[in-house]
Amino acid sequence: MKIYKFLSLFFIAFNIFTLSSCKNNDDDDPQDITTGNLQIKFENGFNNLGDIVLNQTVQTSAAGQKHNFSAVKYVVSNITLIDESGNEFRYNENNPDKGAFIIDQADALAGVIYIDLNGIPKNNYKKVKFGLGISQKAYLLGQDGQAEFWTKAKQKGMSWSWAAGYVFVKLEGKYGTASPDTEFMNHTGNMGNVIANNTPDLYREITLNLPTTARVTAQIKPSIHILADLNQFLSGSKILSLTTENNMMMGSSQHLVDVTNNLTTMFKVDHVHND
Repeated sequence: MKIYKFLSLFFIAFNIFTLSSCKNNDDDDPQDITTGNLQIKFENGFNNLGDIVLNQTVQTSAAGQKHNFSAVKYVVSNITLIDESGNEFRYNENNPDKGAFIIDQADALAGVIYIDLNGIPKNNYKKVKFGLGISQKAYLLGQDGQAEFWTKAKQKGMSWSWAAGYVFVKLEGKYGTASPDTEFMNHTGNMGNVIANNTPDLYREITLNLPTTARVTAQIKPSIHILADLNQFLSGSKILSLTTENNMMMGSSQHLVDVTNNLTTMFKVDHVHND
């Protein structure tokens, strides 16, 4: 009988100790749902030198053409942050109303266009990924799924009729041999449902490594500074020249496919601020 009572007391004590240990462990490692904010800065330039001055800054292409820009606009969407373990946080994926932005050089402040993201999970992020343009999945949601962004795009001249869709990149300016004296207009983008229309899909996703970890906390709002080298327009992986055949183009012709592929290499992260 004494042995039975001793064993009973032993098991009771053991269970209390176990429950207490579990409770302490839970208290030491609660699920952290802290969120913070993050800023992405885009700076357009030539050859990794920022701050293009519209109608003034002149660049000589690899083919020897001189060109400048009177308009530089492009759409970024589907921003994704990738942490040290490779986990992804997707910011309003395929939701243009909340997750798509128009980078317009005319809006630059001291050469920089700012994007502010909120509700970012606390974490250490090593990479950033984003789409150049609007994905087909988002576009095919129709007008009800993106009415706010559609209005913004229309106001910015970054849309065709609703059936045709968005302008992804708008580059306008002048080009020439001795000096920029001939106007050009290259507008890239998808024309409606690319599968149904049997046309190229010009939406591209770009992944960039961060030279310094972006540490998002409730107190720290990192700033990721991205340089866009617009020299890649004509001097990228495929050397291009503007001619009377392609200097006024809209949509997804082969020339604009080549332009798109060149532009996907124009981005790099210059630095990250954690403050």
